[in-house]
Amino acid sequence: MEYVFLESVDSTNKYAKENIKNLPDKTLVYTHNQTAGRGRLERKWSFCGEDNIYASLVLKPSSDMKEVYSNLTQLLCLVLSQTFEDYGVIPKIKWPNDIQINGKKISGILAEGVIEGWKLEGLVLGFGINLNTKIEILSKINQPATSLNIEIGQDVDKEIFLKKVLEKFCLLYDSFIENGFLLIREDYIRRAGFLNKEVTVRVFDKSITGIAKDITDTGALKLVDNENKEHVLLIGDIL
Repeated sequence: MEYVFLESVDSTNKYAKENIKNLPDKTLVYTHNQTAGRGRLERKWSFCGEDNIYASLVLKPSSDMKEVYSNLTQLLCLVLSQTFEDYGVIPKIKWPNDIQINGKKISGILAEGVIEGWKLEGLVLGFGINLNTKIEILSKINQPATSLNIEIGQDVDKEIFLKKVLEKFCLLYDSFIENGFLLIREDYIRRAGFLNKEVTVRVFDKSITGIAKDITDTGALKLVDNENKEHVLLIGDIL
């Protein structure tokens, strides 16, 4: 694993994409101060202090895009969940790749690809984690949010947490690329906090409401709407 530390940057994902040709496979770009972070659906990721994690993982598995690459966010989501569990908390996954504790968001992931012509230059998995955040800062965020230090009652060593995440990710990565989402499906479902519940999923400019029935072997969400019509959603965001 290679490391690029930036004291301050607008976005680790933006930096990684702009410099991806010069960054080796499995490079972590991380910072103490991210001034313009963002999440899925162009949501702003609030800066909650230097003792939290703002990072992007650069991956270059091949020069052509493969279906399994779209599931890498779910792999990282599972790995983050496993790392939270090391600290004695019970995380729940909100499909496809947000993590909540006690119904409050603690981590999010944004994946982006860089393609030039027909060549895949690389993938960037950006992730933010509320690790050591003050309650008064969280109260200003426009959605229920929490932080690991609040959940366990003590500050968390950022370097140790990050090391755990990267070790777990690298342990599964090669096998995941070869075997796909099916490798982690059972572990992912075990931590899913949305199955067998009514959810509303935003897909581009429309929303679908129904019961989340299952996660397929390829990581898609199987949802049955109010008219008993089944939808298999490859992309989307549970609202």
